[in-house]
Amino acid sequence: MRVLFITGEFPPMPGGVGDCTHEIAKELARQGVAVGVLTTTRAAKFQARNAPFKFYPRVANWDWASWRTLATVIREFGAEVAHVQYQTGAFGMHPAIDFAPRFLAAHLAKNFRGTEPGSGVRFVTTFHDLRPPYLFPKAGRIREWVTRELACASAAAIATNDADSARLATWRVRRGALIPIGSNVTTTPPPDYDRAAWRARLGVHPAEMLIGYFGFLNASKGGETLVRALAQIADAKLVMIGGQTGASDPTDAAYLARVKNLIADLGLGARVIWTEHAAAEIVSAHFRATDVCALPYCDGASYRRGTLMAALAHGCAIITTRAANAPASEPVRLPALRAGENCLLVPPNDPGALAAELERARHAPALRAQIGAGALALAQHFTWDQIARQHLDLYRKIGVATA
Repeated sequence: MRVLFITGEFPPMPGGVGDCTHEIAKELARQGVAVGVLTTTRAAKFQARNAPFKFYPRVANWDWASWRTLATVIREFGAEVAHVQYQTGAFGMHPAIDFAPRFLAAHLAKNFRGTEPGSGVRFVTTFHDLRPPYLFPKAGRIREWVTRELACASAAAIATNDADSARLATWRVRRGALIPIGSNVTTTPPPDYDRAAWRARLGVHPAEMLIGYFGFLNASKGGETLVRALAQIADAKLVMIGGQTGASDPTDAAYLARVKNLIADLGLGARVIWTEHAAAEIVSAHFRATDVCALPYCDGASYRRGTLMAALAHGCAIITTRAANAPASEPVRLPALRAGENCLLVPPNDPGALAAELERARHAPALRAQIGAGALALAQHFTWDQIARQHLDLYRKIGVATA
């Protein structure tokens, strides 16, 4: 089986989609699949020498001209599956990738004999979210139609969470699948890691509560809510783990500026610790130094969030926001986040409620231990070896044979 992943971002570029693609590519290769990765020239510094997959950092811009590169690499690699890792920001908000499955698959089948490499390629798309591409001002419903085109033209459309799976089902895709993502961050800190020393290095006093936040700041992640909650709590500091902005969404920088201005306005500069984009073991050390992890997503917690998956994998005491419910007609198939069992839940956009739960967690170490253990147990449903096997099952169902 030969699987070519197509992704708009890839390490060393910061970004969850690229990190997820890296993890699944490695695991599928470990399970005996021939894997290739086609991505942007911006990822050319990736250390591909020891990678267990072929690496093609060949796309300068994800516009209509990128189709030529896609067709070339599909044939060069001999792909049986071209698997798009879709998040529109990673593809420059351009619709070329949305139309690639229909037109490229037809082009390859028409112009090359069935025995030639790539001529019978099947496109599969994983939707890391269902955000539509930018087309032109006031495009309105056309934007969603373009995203639906990608889903419906693919041999299979994968959602990473129950809510997106329910929405894809209404689009009448050829074959829908629900396959979650896992954590992109190792749970192994540096060999000499000492929690007390690490906290001291961050400037955290032993009596202070350390609140952790992980991931880029953007308008959907509740950064302002978190800062306003911090202002209501005494003897607490906040560590912002990881890079501050991603490589794909240009609105991240503007929102980061808003959050930093709010921190300054509230006089919290000395209580907020900023880290940089760092090696996974450093990120793991920061996670382990926290007392609680606050992830107040504005649209509710979702398993499409790699930041949440990383916090679960570390067994953090997580405080997050209530998720939007899937339609009643669609069963929930993934294990749930449950308040008091594997997390604490608050309403979105409510600094007072978040501050109250942070205070509750501060004074209840047994509760923190209980929900941390529950988070770690929940994370066992989202390991990369299981995720890879689910991919292989799906590839077989769309007619791709294994040797």
